[in-house]
Parts: sequence; C-alpha cells; structure tokens
Amino acid sequence: MRDLSRCVHHPAVSQEGFASLAVPTCRASTIVFPDAEAYANRKYRGPDGYSYGLHGTPTTRTLEAQLSALHGAERTVLLPSGQAAITVVLLSVLLPGDRVLIPDTAYPPVRGFCQNYLRPRGIDFAAYDPMIGAGIARLMTPRTKLVWLESPGSTTMEVQDFRAIATAAHAGGALVGCDNTWATPLLFKPLDHGADFAMEALTKYVGGHSDLLLGSVSVRDLGLRQTLKDTMRMLGIGISPDEAALALRGLETMGVRLAHVGRVALDFARRLEAFPAARRVLHPALPACPGHAVWSRDFKGASGVFSVVLPPEVEPVLGPALSAMRLFAIGASWGGTRSLVAPMTVAADRSAVPWTEAGTILRLSIGLEDPDELWDDLATLFEALGAALPG
Repeated sequence: MRDLSRCVHHPAVSQEGFASLAVPTCRASTIVFPDAEAYANRKYRGPDGYSYGLHGTPTTRTLEAQLSALHGAERTVLLPSGQAAITVVLLSVLLPGDRVLIPDTAYPPVRGFCQNYLRPRGIDFAAYDPMIGAGIARLMTPRTKLVWLESPGSTTMEVQDFRAIATAAHAGGALVGCDNTWATPLLFKPLDHGADFAMEALTKYVGGHSDLLLGSVSVRDLGLRQTLKDTMRMLGIGISPDEAALALRGLETMGVRLAHVGRVALDFARRLEAFPAARRVLHPALPACPGHAVWSRDFKGASGVFSVVLPPEVEPVLGPALSAMRLFAIGASWGGTRSLVAPMTVAADRSAVPWTEAGTILRLSIGLEDPDELWDDLATLFEALGAALPG
C-alpha cells in the first residue's frame, strides 16, 4: 500500500486485553458494509441496526438502552434538545384536523409551538387546568389525539394526578405524553402511570454539568418508536455521539447528585417560608403546594428545583439584590453543578387558569456548592428583599 493510501486506511490493532469502564465514543457519518448485498439490504437490519451515522452509533445505542432500562421502556430515541423531543412527539402523532391538550403550566415553548406552528397547519390545541384530574374527560373530543402533561408544572410546580388524566385520555381515544425532566426516572416513571411517551430534557439532570443539549423520548410500544424514528428520518434529525458520551458520563453520578440537591432544596424551601419576602414557596414536598398529596403518593422524592413568589413591593430592589449574589448565578437552564436563580413571570403564558400573583417568581436550582454557603447567599438575598417591604 502506498503512502497516500496508508494515510486514510487505518491498520488493524489488537484489542485483546483491553477493557475500559468508559463507553467508547463512536463517531461516524458513513457506515460501511462488508459487501454489495449487505448494502442493498441495509433497511432490513431492524430497529437497532446500523445504516447511517445520523440514525445511531454504538455510543447512542448505549445511551438509548440505559434510558430505556431506567424508564422501564422498550426503546428510547434521542433528539438534539428537550424541545425537539416534544415537537417530534407532536409531529409524529398529530395530523390536520387533530387536537392536542396541554397543561396551562407547560414549558412555554410548547404552547408557542402549538400556537405558532401547529395551529396554522390545521392542528388545534387547548390549554387545560393542570389540576383537572379525571375531569379532563370533559375536554376530550373525537379530534383529541394527544394529551400532554408536565408534572410538576413549569415554574409554578403544580403536581398533576397523572393516572387519572391518563386513564381519561385513553378512554377518549388519545395517547398520553409527559415531560418528566424535573423528576427524572429516578423519582417518577411516567410509563408506569399510563404515559405512552416519557420525554426528558437530558440537558438538565442527566447531563448534569451545563455543557450539553439533548432530549429523549421513551416508549413501550415499538410501533410508536417506529413512528418517532420515521419522523426523525424525514426531518433529518440525529444527535452527536459526543453529546451521548457526555450524557452517559452524567448518568453515572445522577443518583447521588439528585439525592443531594433534593435534600438541600427541601431544607431551603422550608427555611424560606419564615422570610416575609417569600410570599409563597412552591415546592411539591410542602403541604401548601398544589398537588402535594399526589406528589406524596406517586413520587419517590423531589429534585433540586423549586420556586418562590415575591411580593410586588420588592421589585425596585430585586435586580441589584440578585446581581449581588455570590454563588447563585442568574441563568435559565438548570440541573447542573452550579446553583442558579431565574426571575420569572408566567401570567402571559396562562389561559385556562389565570395567574393572579402580582410579584415576580424566583425559580431556584440548587447545585453542588457547600450548603451553608449557599444558604448564606440565599438568606442575604431575602433579607435584602425584606428590607424593602413596608413596615
């Protein structure tokens, strides 16, 4: 073989005696075949076969299999983000004339996709009260093909009666999907409670280090898996094995990270209830949180994200007080090692149940810093806010 050929044809190297605890990162666009017949028959390699890098490598298959095991699913598909995972579910099961129901507390871009993309293309949607439970049967019509849940709700943390909603939705002929990012399958398994699609933003707790964007959908019905894969193939959607490798590494520590941040977050939530500037503390483990009894019944625990409703009187000092925090960074995403705070408003994103609180909502994500130092930072914030209250 001449030198130019040697540059592009790698020598075979023995792997005998090599064993690593790390999952190899297999990068590929082209998949090669042993002969022309194998190439011609590549579409018959089955749902887990390899045909083109866009559709999977051993690295992505390993992540899919691990997530499927955690969810009790038959298969999982991987997508470039949590939002992409949600939109592919909707695009896979809805046709013009169909209707989808979403909770009023869903991640706001879900409503935006329904309103700005699906509705102009003849697919209708309606937002429902997340606390409706079995009453969702009243909203079901022959056109309703999908009911979406997000529990706890985005920012305001309402916990939905999952099984009651899923039962009513199935009785009405609809499929059921769920955004389970807050809980992960370690704290709640949607497929065990009636979901057909269990979606996760792997960007958050699975990745765990604020350095990747990834989403997943897990299913028990192989027909639904094929429907998702067909949509992804037509849209040209795939994920990088490098992102999958980061997610696989994050999964190894997710259990201990989630247990730690859940314990610290609940402690902080209870302590914040004593501060005048914390008008309402929204944490599913607190009895005053909507759906607390359902959370106690269905969830194994709580993660590290919760919210605090502030009095409107603190608004003039809120910006400087947030900027003065030492450990909490101001940021929109969550689930990483760093603690985050995000000032939120939700009134414009609600229609089924108007949000009547006038004050800003602070969404807190607890990270892995020293808990005492984190509490000092948080207490200093709420003391500063409390000083702005009348009297």
